[in-house]
Amino acid sequence: MPSARAPAAFTHDLHARVLSWYGVHQRDLPWRRVGRSPWGVLVSEVMLQQTPVARVLPVWESWMTAWPTPTDLAAASPGEAIRAWGRLGYPRRALRLHATATAIRDDHAGEVPSQEATLRTLPGIGDYTAAAVAAFAFGHRTTVVDTNVRRVQARAVTGRALPAPTLRRAEVDLAASLLPADRADAALWNVAVMELGALVCTARSPRCPQCPVADLCRWRRAGSPVDDGPPRRVQTWAGTDRQCRGVMVQVLREADDPVHAETLHSGWTDRAQSERCLDSLVADGLLEPLTDDYFSLPTCPSTGAGSATVGRSR
Repeated sequence: MPSARAPAAFTHDLHARVLSWYGVHQRDLPWRRVGRSPWGVLVSEVMLQQTPVARVLPVWESWMTAWPTPTDLAAASPGEAIRAWGRLGYPRRALRLHATATAIRDDHAGEVPSQEATLRTLPGIGDYTAAAVAAFAFGHRTTVVDTNVRRVQARAVTGRALPAPTLRRAEVDLAASLLPADRADAALWNVAVMELGALVCTARSPRCPQCPVADLCRWRRAGSPVDDGPPRRVQTWAGTDRQCRGVMVQVLREADDPVHAETLHSGWTDRAQSERCLDSLVADGLLEPLTDDYFSLPTCPSTGAGSATVGRSR
């Protein structure tokens, strides 16, 4: 990868054009509006991990109506959080948010911490989410690197079609070097680059004629060469453990009472796979085993929430 620092003149033009474009083309999203709470920003960042905005919007709205503060969510059961998560996917994120809300209530007087380092100490909050909340909720000058940022950097600055399959230190260093010196501009820059990657510099069929930095883009100036990296693994869904787990969780979401194991297994043809998935759901804290082979959504806080994923879908 090229040097993790672009020339000053190039960076200046990049800032001016991207920020100007964002001022005109940014989407009106509730977690970006003036007056939104830091908790609302944190919830949006967790929900947006690997999930498109269109799917997140209605769930975020209903979630914030039900639990407008971390203390409100902490007072609910983890099962209620999973039920409200609906079909966003990766329901462990609901458990993470519940655990995070509980920690904020118990350890931070119910207020979302403003410092990136403190945010990273919350359950399930990784480097990306901590930096994003610090920037977007509190206006701090942090380095926020998601899949959209990585793609814009790869093309505009390093001349590559796509970033590496996994995040590299050089990409974080490059993003840090591109941050405007002014704190307010830096926070705005982070979200503007994300928006550019989500709306224009997309992974497939980028809209280069609409890009504000098309003539600066080193990938475009090189003739838009195809990606020469390792083959990208296509994520499958049908028949996977993830699909099987999702079917089981959905049965419990729709049930008012505990559900027998046989009912959970009946929705899947491969019994060995459904047995394995049932065990894994219990281990992850998404299902709670009761007596006589009955199961329910969890009523007590779980320690199986896992760590936060990096990046998000916009």
